[in-house]
Amino acid sequence: MCLVTSEKCLMEESELCFPQLLNASCRRLKRPHSEVVLINFLLSFISVVTAALNLLVIIAISHYRQLHTPTNLLLLSLAVADFTVGSQQMPIGIQMWHGCWFLGDAVCVVNALLGYITTSVSVGSMLLISVDRYLAICEPMYYPTKVTVSAVRLCVFLCWMVSIFYSIWVLRDLLKKPDRYATCYGECEVSISFVEGTVDFLLNFVSPITVIVVLYMRVFVVALSQARTMRSHVAAAKLQCSVTTAKKSELKAARNLGVLVAVFLLCFSPYYVFSVTGVNNFTSILQIYLLYFNSCLNPVIYALLYPWFRKTVKHIVTLQILQPGSSDANIL
Repeated sequence: MCLVTSEKCLMEESELCFPQLLNASCRRLKRPHSEVVLINFLLSFISVVTAALNLLVIIAISHYRQLHTPTNLLLLSLAVADFTVGSQQMPIGIQMWHGCWFLGDAVCVVNALLGYITTSVSVGSMLLISVDRYLAICEPMYYPTKVTVSAVRLCVFLCWMVSIFYSIWVLRDLLKKPDRYATCYGECEVSISFVEGTVDFLLNFVSPITVIVVLYMRVFVVALSQARTMRSHVAAAKLQCSVTTAKKSELKAARNLGVLVAVFLLCFSPYYVFSVTGVNNFTSILQIYLLYFNSCLNPVIYALLYPWFRKTVKHIVTLQILQPGSSDANIL
């Protein structure tokens, strides 16, 4: 501590996260006041919007029976992960922007663990969505019997359990000693070994992304083939028309979910590229928030591409959801 009060000493202490720990405290990041206010407002706004929109998705799919389909259960799993990001990861992560961590080592560990879990669940959900669309388009005869609500519930449960245990394994050293990587007071530092980082990159990004891309390439090849077949059978019988309508519905669902996957890839790729390079700079913070921002974009995509989401939001906002029998309402 400073024994003599001086302007230099006061300026030095004002730059510390914990002025009372002069020799052990981390330093604040110097930023203009206007920039701090703008960033706080922007990140807080995105956090509230992310949590609110994903909560609407969760309520809609959970409440309305017409939405209890295998594909929507996968979207529900993704929405729960995104809601966790918006309600927990983003608000706590705002502190990282200022360079000081005031919530203690325990919250730092929990925040890191939830971050790994939600990221892993998001990747797993996207993989399951891609498999769902592949089976619906490429194996239409087996899809209704093989891809049931019960089967998808089991897959979602396993996705969450595997993600939880996997994240605990990756962060096992941090869980044993929360301040293992901290170099000063006011720092929330998470680090993993090169081996664990490589395993995480391969298992949580390269492998699932490769499968997703391959499956969607196959889906769109089959979709183009089916589209040509539809156009060549315009004058088909009524029964065939109903089959064609069903195919069109599946193709539209594949296209919409393809947009979801494409946005997911754009948001997640920079983060994992950064994790491999190991560069720790200002850009890395932006990449983390880009990953978080994907959780806000997903329900926006639903609103733009899915009429049922817009209709259910109207029901929820106008409190029609509280009326007796509202769960059986026709919203498709």
